Amino acid sequence: MPLPQILKATRIAESRFFHVEALELRFANGVRRTYERLPPRGRQAVIVVGVTARDEVVLVREYLAGLHKYELGLPKGTVDGPDETFAEAANRELKEEAGFGAERIEYLRELSVAPSHMGFTVHALLARGLYPERLPGDEPEPPEVRTWPLADIDDLFLSGEISEARSLAAIRIAQIHLARERSA
Repeated sequence: MPLPQILKATRIAESRFFHVEALELRFANGVRRTYERLPPRGRQAVIVVGVTARDEVVLVREYLAGLHKYELGLPKGTVDGPDETFAEAANRELKEEAGFGAERIEYLRELSVAPSHMGFTVHALLARGLYPERLPGDEPEPPEVRTWPLADIDDLFLSGEISEARSLAAIRIAQIHLARERSA
């Protein structure tokens, strides 16, 4: 099925971090609609599933302004410039937010949230061979670092301590990846 033709894109609102765009579209069947979206911006982002030698996922509890509460999630952040790879960004974020570096980082996949309205994506990576190393981060307060056994991850998912869909999806994808690797 062909993509709708973008007839016009107009910026209708903006803040320091986002702008809202109205897209005037024509679909292949001739129907015209206007959609509003948060379009993608220039910087890529990563989310890191760090797994310890004891098969525990590394989590950080930090303040989430959108929900106005503290909650567990995975280390994540933006890629710094065009020369930083996803793996380098993941390792840096892991060091800044959780105090761990990784000997091995593998790309899992790209994830989106609310793709009907937002063009933002994040690249999920699996980090293993963790060792203590901390870099200064940009958080207003140091995140609390916790680990959760992969064998008990269902309890985390049902606990209410974590609600961010990107973290939940990345953990599950890493779990599938590790299980397939172990059964091979």
